[in-house]
Amino acid sequence: MPEGDNLWRMARQLNAVLAGKELTRCDVRVPAYATVDLTGKTVENVVSRGKHLLIRVGDESTGAIIHSHLKMEGTWHVYGPRERWRRPVHKARCVLEVAGAVVVGFELGILEVLPRQQEDDAVGYLGPDLLGPEWDADEALRRLRSHPDEPVGVALLDQRNLAGVGNIYRCEVCFLARVNPFNVVADVPNLERVVALSKTLLEANKDRGTRSTTGTAVGRHGDRFWVYGRANCLRCRTPVVKDVLGANELALRDVYYCPHCQPMD
Repeated sequence: MPEGDNLWRMARQLNAVLAGKELTRCDVRVPAYATVDLTGKTVENVVSRGKHLLIRVGDESTGAIIHSHLKMEGTWHVYGPRERWRRPVHKARCVLEVAGAVVVGFELGILEVLPRQQEDDAVGYLGPDLLGPEWDADEALRRLRSHPDEPVGVALLDQRNLAGVGNIYRCEVCFLARVNPFNVVADVPNLERVVALSKTLLEANKDRGTRSTTGTAVGRHGDRFWVYGRANCLRCRTPVVKDVLGANELALRDVYYCPHCQPMD
């Protein structure tokens, strides 16, 4: 399930093979951008913003941004020039080639190509990026508090408040902060801790291949999460409640919490 740490690793991987290289092939397999051809232009860099990925091509005045969001099924792969792809060809949405590497985006939930000057149109609405160089905890708190009547479990998923938290992290952050995800923001006395834990967990996992929020060795099955996907709370063994929580564009999604460790206020 893609979250901010996944995108951070993916951007770093793509940047390592694309940055500073001239595109020898650009095949965008989305009808609205099928005629786009950036062949011959040089990739400046690849960066993540929350759960979005930006491939910056060319200079700021005449270049383009390849903007993607993975949604639930999307991914980017890096291959050698003649290496067989690990996903079906018909699921490829973007193919970029440089000397020595082929980069393929599969099943991307959002894929668009914009002028460099329009980068803010794609990601300017996002809140502070938890893994970004300009992370601002105070601004994230301000944005969360501007929605006092919203359940904190919804507010954490709203990328306009802070960018990078997905469903796993919202469940685990709420558990560690001893906050019930259904409590409204105004009733969360330790909102600063909620924000700090969000930052801590993403930072701790950004270099890991397998996510863990418990500090337990990644290889131990079943102990990587406190409540997410579990039948019983890892801390107190109380049966975990599985419910759904979401609103509007933040569609209903499974939420897990321990009724003993996270009582409703």
